[in-house]
Amino acid sequence: MLLASLREQVLHANREIARRGLAPHTFGNASGIDRLGIDGTGREPLVVIKPSGVDYASLTLNDLVVANLDGKIIEGSLRPSSDLDTHTCLYREFPQIGGIVHTHSEFATSWAQAGRPIPCLGTTHADYFHGPVPLTEPLTAEEVAEGYVRSTGAVIARRFRIEGLDPLAVPGVLVSGHAPFAWGKTPAEAVEHADVLEYIARLAYRTILLRLGPDFPGPSDSGIPQYVSEHHYQRKHGPKATYGQR
Repeated sequence: MLLASLREQVLHANREIARRGLAPHTFGNASGIDRLGIDGTGREPLVVIKPSGVDYASLTLNDLVVANLDGKIIEGSLRPSSDLDTHTCLYREFPQIGGIVHTHSEFATSWAQAGRPIPCLGTTHADYFHGPVPLTEPLTAEEVAEGYVRSTGAVIARRFRIEGLDPLAVPGVLVSGHAPFAWGKTPAEAVEHADVLEYIARLAYRTILLRLGPDFPGPSDSGIPQYVSEHHYQRKHGPKATYGQR
């Protein structure tokens, strides 16, 4: 069996997104990448990903599919996730990341379907995302015809290039009309970011609802002061971070 350790991580990540309610039914998927090669000698990077349509409760190590960054199946008897080409695109475009999670979690998906980025309305958001959670442009008819799944990865990468975003500082995105993707240095960290993304999406939705009405003086989606959000992000992720243990 190839990549036994990475398989364990990816299996756990997939089970976690189901356990946390981020991926109902068989929606969503998690993957991980081995960039060093299975023998540590520089062999091509390989991705381990959930197979398509397999229930999370019955998922096993042997069910997971191993593919290269061109989408060629290296090991596995089942069809890989239908989102494989999005995952491989993001691994090529974002060499810093080691795990990806795609969910259809309720509140984050609602923001994606509404075609709205999630503004930074409070310090919970600022602790994890350095700025708003970005929203991609809708796919064009040509992009869908050329390859829907591959084009999904391309519009994500394009949004990050246009805005000059660091994928480690902004570890997730909303795909317009679709749902969120999140990532991290490991599959486990990608799950954490997907979970946080859903939480801040829920907080933002409720915050805006509470602000509606004549008693709130400003726009309902106005954020906290930039200096506050910057302080919170830097205290956790900056060179002089004080959050957590050394």
